[in-house]
Amino acid sequence: MRKIVAGFLVALAIPFSMNAQDDQTMDYDSYSKWQVRLRGVVVAPDESATIEAIGGDVDISTSVIPELDITYFFTKNIAAELILGTTKHDVEATDTAAGDIDLGSVWLLPPTLTLQYHFTGGDFKPYAGAGINYTIFYGAKEGPVADDVDYDNSVGFALQAGLDYNLNDKWFLNVDLKKIFLSTDATVDATSALGATVGADVDINPLLIGFGVGYRF
Repeated sequence: MRKIVAGFLVALAIPFSMNAQDDQTMDYDSYSKWQVRLRGVVVAPDESATIEAIGGDVDISTSVIPELDITYFFTKNIAAELILGTTKHDVEATDTAAGDIDLGSVWLLPPTLTLQYHFTGGDFKPYAGAGINYTIFYGAKEGPVADDVDYDNSVGFALQAGLDYNLNDKWFLNVDLKKIFLSTDATVDATSALGATVGADVDINPLLIGFGVGYRF
């Protein structure tokens, strides 16, 4: 009788054991394909310029902006992220033959697409990525000296590293660093003040430091 009862209990235990193993496999293999993050981002240019005729350099202000990103996971480790945001910067030509020149301000719209590798295991999930950026310059204000300032849209590369910290299965905190290698050709119409139009090759190369919250679905 004891053997029969023991055999019955073993038979009962087998399906539960198999289900538990299946659940563990599902937890390991399953992942959320989509996630979104909302960050506050410090945009800190690492600027320099080569200015025709009058020489000098450039100073571009730091800004703080909101940023939205959308990430799609091809596997639990490999993902693509589209980063969306817009930023406004004050621009000044410095140490030129005509002194420091206030060149007003300009808005940048720099959508950036990166391919990422996400490390798995535990609540801390670091990642690294690289990708491409296309920056659109718009809303330029020429300031009190120039008659007009024009910036060429440009393509650049981006590097990225970050860390997600899980609060639960859906919500997480995020820290993110991006370096965008961004240059533009600027044309300053300074006919009224200097009697000339001045061209400049400008490297902006901003560092983006972001802190935010994300949601998986």
